[in-house]
Parts: sequence; C-alpha cells; structure tokens
Amino acid sequence: MWTLPEIAVTRELRRLAVLTSGGDAPGMNAAVRAITRTAIARGLEVFAAERGFSGLVNGPLRPLDVAAVGGILQRGGTILKTDRCEAFLQPAVRARAVEDLRHQGIGALIVIGGDGSLTGAHQLTTETGLPVIGLPGTIDNDIVGTEDTIGFDTAVNTALEAIDRVRDTAYSHERLFLVEVMGRSSGFIAVTVGIAGGAEAIVLPDRSIDAATLVSELPGRRLRNKPSSLVVVAEGTDPTYTQRLAAELGSLGHPARACILGHIQRGGRPSGHDRVLASLLGASAVDHLLGGYTDVMLGMRKGRIATTPLQRVAHERKPLPPAWLELARTLAS
Repeated sequence: MWTLPEIAVTRELRRLAVLTSGGDAPGMNAAVRAITRTAIARGLEVFAAERGFSGLVNGPLRPLDVAAVGGILQRGGTILKTDRCEAFLQPAVRARAVEDLRHQGIGALIVIGGDGSLTGAHQLTTETGLPVIGLPGTIDNDIVGTEDTIGFDTAVNTALEAIDRVRDTAYSHERLFLVEVMGRSSGFIAVTVGIAGGAEAIVLPDRSIDAATLVSELPGRRLRNKPSSLVVVAEGTDPTYTQRLAAELGSLGHPARACILGHIQRGGRPSGHDRVLASLLGASAVDHLLGGYTDVMLGMRKGRIATTPLQRVAHERKPLPPAWLELARTLAS
C-alpha cells in the first residue's frame, strides 16, 4: 500500500489554482477531484485554469467546488481541457500570468502534466516566486523521480487488451503482426506491454532495426515452429517506420501486418490503480503547498510519496531498467 506523509502547515493560503497541460492522461480528472476536495476541506478556494497554461494567459479562471468535480473520477481525458501554449514560452507572458493570479488572490498553483509541462512549472516559480507543485500526468512514464505516472497503467492495459485481440488474428492467419504502441521516446509502454503480452520481440525508439535484423532476432518462432509472431514497436519519432518495416518483412518472405494503436491508448476510463495514484498525489499536493513546499514534483518511490526538484525533472529523463530489457529477451527466446 502507498503511504501518505504527514506534513505540518507552515504556509498560509487562501486560494490555489490547478491546470492540466500537455497530452491528456487517464487519471487527470481523479487528481483534479482530489486537489479540489482536499483544498476545500482545508479551508481553501480552488480555481481552474482551462486549456493548460493557455488558461493562465487568456483566462478567465473557473471556480471549482465539491459539486463541480462530482462524477469525474471514472472519466478519461481531463475536464479542464489541455493545450500546448506557445506564448507561455516567453518570460514576459509568464510574469503577466502570475501577476493576474496574484491580483485574484491566488497564492499557489498545481500543474498536472508531463516533462514539458513540469518544465514550464519550474520556470514559472523560479522567475516569479509563486509556489508551484507538479504532478506527473503522462502515459509515457518517462518522468525522473517517480516509479509511476498518472495514466501509465491505464495505457498499458488498453494496449494489452488490443494486443491480445491482435494475437488471435495473428494465430488464425499464421502471420507476423507489428503492433505500434505510444510512449514517445521512452519505450516504457512498449517494454511493459511486450512482457505482459508475450511479444516475440520489442523494438525501442532508440533502436530502429531493419527487417533482416528483426528476423534474425526471432529465434523462438523458428525453434518452436510457431505459426505466428507478435512484435511490439515503440512509436519513436518516425510515423512511417512501423509500416515500412512491415513492407520490408514481406519482401523477405515474412508476410507482416502493421497495427497502429495510436491515441486509443490515451482515452478511456482510468484503471483503479491510476485513480488511486492520482487521488493520493492530488491530495498530497495540497498538503505540500500548505507545508511550505514549492518547485517540486510529487511522485511515488518505494511505496511512499516523494518529492523531486522540478529542475531535475526538466533536465533528466528516466531510463528503462536494463533488467526489464533482459527479461523481455529471455521470455521471448
């Protein structure tokens, strides 16, 4: 079970704001709900900036009460909407946004998003002094300082359900299937789904192999005379890679089909795991602000909520555990 820390109150707050930014992730709504209801229970008022940092720039902020976050725990996406705000890259724009917040009596901000959003949160608090707490909301699970991110578990389960269905067709047609999953440049979804789905091979973003090499790395299919194979491919930066790889395999005498799961992995009801994770982090974010914390992200490490400086989050990426890669190879052999 995860552990919630006890934090003494050292900062006076009357109002706080919350926003979701970057790519949406299942569980963001659970975090917003927990932030709102915990803050109200602590005697605070809560306001939402809609469409990410664009809401800080363009306003107006929307007040949130207990009823406003009712019935959202099980919903995917984010009721606050999300956006990538180019204007927020300018220091002057960030300064004006914080000036507007302070004019409205808002003394702190909670940002839920991935590495880009948390980088913006770090810049905001460093330049203006506004207390800011970040929460890792991304399906990629590539945020340093936390073993888990809001949305990752749901994305894995969504991809796994699709892969199980694809395998049925692969077996029926005695065919090789390439299933492309999201995860950008991190590969965490690919490795996790590859192990859980029994993939014969996993192609990671930093290792775009050609068809001949891939065929040589499928010894299990030849040794056991398997009629079908399934390869999990991380999306990487080339949107045409998986389809080209399937075509190359066909030219080598290994008919293959490419299945691109795409944004289906972002949507849908969050898993119980993600709902609880988001609720714990959201509630704890309020208490950390009241406890005097700022410029940190909250995450989970060894079953406990832990803080990581946003500066570190902005400049480091979490590497894939080598042991997981070795396990994937062993189980596929």
